[in-house]
Amino acid sequence: MTVVTDASGAVSVEAHEVAIQRMIAAGANMMTWLAVASEWQRDWACTEHAAELAQVLVQHAAGSGIAFLWEQQLLNTPVRSEG
Repeated sequence: MTVVTDASGAVSVEAHEVAIQRMIAAGANMMTWLAVASEWQRDWACTEHAAELAQVLVQHAAGSGIAFLWEQQLLNTPVRSEG
């Protein structure tokens, strides 16, 4: 079982952290939403949904989204949008 830790919450930070520790003790795998999305994408050679994921990164991944855009510019490899 995998738990997306930053897509779940509790009534307090302490309650959230204790719940995560209990799930780890029970054998759950912890990941963030960005790690899950990255595993689903696998690599940027998989172009079927690359443009959509690129938009999610830019809109919601803060510094990671900015770094993604910078790398595209640096390498001159922009993700092509469909349509």
